Amino acid sequence: MQVQSMQFKARAGQKLADQRLQNNLKKLSTKFVSARAEAVRHIDFEATRAALKERRDRGLENLDVWLEIFEREATRRGATVLFAETAQEAARLVAEIARKHDVKKVIKTKSMVTEEMNLNRVLADMGVQSIETDLGEYILQINDNEPPSHIIAPVVHKDKEEIADLFARTHHRPRQTEIPAMTREAREVLRPQFLSADMGVTGGNFLIAQTGSVAVVTNEGNEGMCTIMPQVHVAVTGIEKVLPTLEDLATAMRLLPRSATGQSTSNYFSLLTGTRAAGEQDGPQHMYFVLVDGGRTGLIGGAFQEMLRCIRCGACMNHCPVYQKIGGHAYGWVYPGPMGSVLTPSYVGLEKAIDLPQAATLCGECNRVCPVGIPISDLLRKLRERQMERKLRPWQERFGLAAWGFMARRPKLYAAVTGAGARVLKWLGRERQSISRLPLAAGWTNTREMPAPSGRTFRQMVRERRPGRPRSL
Repeated sequence: MQVQSMQFKARAGQKLADQRLQNNLKKLSTKFVSARAEAVRHIDFEATRAALKERRDRGLENLDVWLEIFEREATRRGATVLFAETAQEAARLVAEIARKHDVKKVIKTKSMVTEEMNLNRVLADMGVQSIETDLGEYILQINDNEPPSHIIAPVVHKDKEEIADLFARTHHRPRQTEIPAMTREAREVLRPQFLSADMGVTGGNFLIAQTGSVAVVTNEGNEGMCTIMPQVHVAVTGIEKVLPTLEDLATAMRLLPRSATGQSTSNYFSLLTGTRAAGEQDGPQHMYFVLVDGGRTGLIGGAFQEMLRCIRCGACMNHCPVYQKIGGHAYGWVYPGPMGSVLTPSYVGLEKAIDLPQAATLCGECNRVCPVGIPISDLLRKLRERQMERKLRPWQERFGLAAWGFMARRPKLYAAVTGAGARVLKWLGRERQSISRLPLAAGWTNTREMPAPSGRTFRQMVRERRPGRPRSL
């Protein structure tokens, strides 16, 4: 996916003016926010979050060791593990796998890492048909390969009427407007693709070092269809997703669905390990893991390592007042919202995402709901500091903050300057009042009469209505 984060301000302005988008984004607060609040009420959220945070940190602090263990266990069970330093290299590896097995058609589950890789375009360039099977991603694909606007609900920016028009135009069927009928239509279109695909590509919510497995979580069951029928399965995910043990996975699964969609558990949960064994009726004959760095190791041991704990639940963006008003496309890359405002500069370069660290109110809602306790607002402040150090912000902004900092360290000077400013504001206020008394500026009072004052104070009126109340009222 092409990085367009430098156009954040212009894009945000367009999204704010889009009334249809504003109406669609209300689903975030009416559905995701309230559902999450109800779901976490039934567990000890703080204790579970602390446990998951500790387990994720344990994996990250010895990431190289756990990846080696994962590679050993996955290989022992028949899988091939490939490492890619960049997203482009990862796409090349998947293309080579497709070429090796003479693949003509690929079916995919939702995967944000494959968005980093531009995988659909890479496969199309080599003549391989790639079909998204997550309903939201499928809708976007048939809409001229529109990028997702949310990592959990990629089509949250569209309403039912838009999708109904798109289905009628693309499927050449009578227009349906009822959701059950529309989902059935999508299933009927996708079912032949599941049955005829040569290769399935999934993401991976977690990698389990202990067993060499990948955990894939969905609400539609398409991850099963993408891994049972095709002869080749390729799981693509970031290297930071590794968990040491199955116990760690169990802890993560107590929080991931609750934080993402407000469910105590997802509808479908697959723990995929190795190739089809002798006597088994389904599963791939060839299984590959493509593990992507893509800038992740650059955060290890640094000020932003905590961001690697992220389990991609989307809770931070659901609760972010900025995201709630502009949606995901304004952020200009794969990861939107508060998490994207940290990840995008970290992965693609701070100079390519100059406005994203400012795309937050620092209200702290993202910190409060994060299931792995990432202090996102603190990380955004650190990015802002780095922007100033590298002189990436406009000189007027840097000069103004430097002037404020100079005065703030000198209380007497600060008091004198702010006092002078207060007097100026007071004078400007009097000027405005004098202007407002002019006939042309008098506003609606020229044509309407204000009601005459009653001549009694509020206290007097209270006494008249409640004569028994004490006079001290």
